[in-house]
Amino acid sequence: MLVAFLEYYRASLILKSEGLTDEQARTCAVPPSDLNITGLIRHMAEVERAWFQRWFIENGAEPIYYSDADPDGDIHAGPGDTLAGAIADWEKEVQRAREITASARPDDIAKHVATDPQRAGFQPNMRWILNHMIEEYARHCGHADLLRQCIDGVVGD
Repeated sequence: MLVAFLEYYRASLILKSEGLTDEQARTCAVPPSDLNITGLIRHMAEVERAWFQRWFIENGAEPIYYSDADPDGDIHAGPGDTLAGAIADWEKEVQRAREITASARPDDIAKHVATDPQRAGFQPNMRWILNHMIEEYARHCGHADLLRQCIDGVVGD
């Protein structure tokens, strides 16, 4: 059930981008927010990579878009960044996350253990990660709903 809900929200996010031009998908349509559809898709590629690769299998996967210079680089899509490129990167991360999920049981514990003071010792299991991913997608699908409606009036799942 968790995987099915996650897949629903993954599909919903991409559905929100269908038919947009690159310029529309980069539009920050709800000032003063810097959120945009391309940025949300790039952000979710980073989130997929973080929870499934960095946390669950602890493979040291480097960031795709953000850096110390721009910690929100995933959201900050530039004029040369395309929606198709963001979706391709996202699809790659989702595919890897699906492979990792398929090889795990819900109670399997992530290899990474948090060391930062706020979460010291935190070590989620796959069930927690799947629930968190559903929450993350649900929130950002809501953002995408609002952005899309402001860009061209399109509404719906």
